Amino acid sequence: MLSEAACELFLEQGYDATSVLDITRRAGVSRSSFFNYFSAKSDVLWSGFDEQADAAIERLRDGQAAVGCLTGIGAGLAPDALALAIINADAMGISAELDRDRAVRQFRLQRELAARFVRDGAPQLTAQVRAGALSAAVLAAVWAWADRTAAGRPIAEVLEAALALA
Repeated sequence: MLSEAACELFLEQGYDATSVLDITRRAGVSRSSFFNYFSAKSDVLWSGFDEQADAAIERLRDGQAAVGCLTGIGAGLAPDALALAIINADAMGISAELDRDRAVRQFRLQRELAARFVRDGAPQLTAQVRAGALSAAVLAAVWAWADRTAAGRPIAEVLEAALALA
């Protein structure tokens, strides 16, 4: 409900003009309920991706293969608020916010991947470069899938192709 309300409002009045209070009023919940689920307004858009990324990071920490962990992000990702925001970024006035949030999430994945590669014996530079390429591939795949530059293919397929390029 919160995600739908936020997207509607972002489209109607723009991201910057929409407050958390506006979102909670539209969704019919209290402001404190919002913060039970999200720490910031932009997190509404990223919740589906963040859940999948968290699960991938846990699998990575448990010793599973890095590419397999990242491919798993696509398994549970569905068209949601993030995809809607990517497609309508200009109309929502959210392009700069999406870019910042994308960079934060890409770096988080990169940091976790690099730490894993170093634990597995890779030199620091090799670990950072490989982790950077793989994490960039994940976010590039999400963008290509959302904005249909991936020709309508399922996210898992787009993600596999992007990771193979990295």
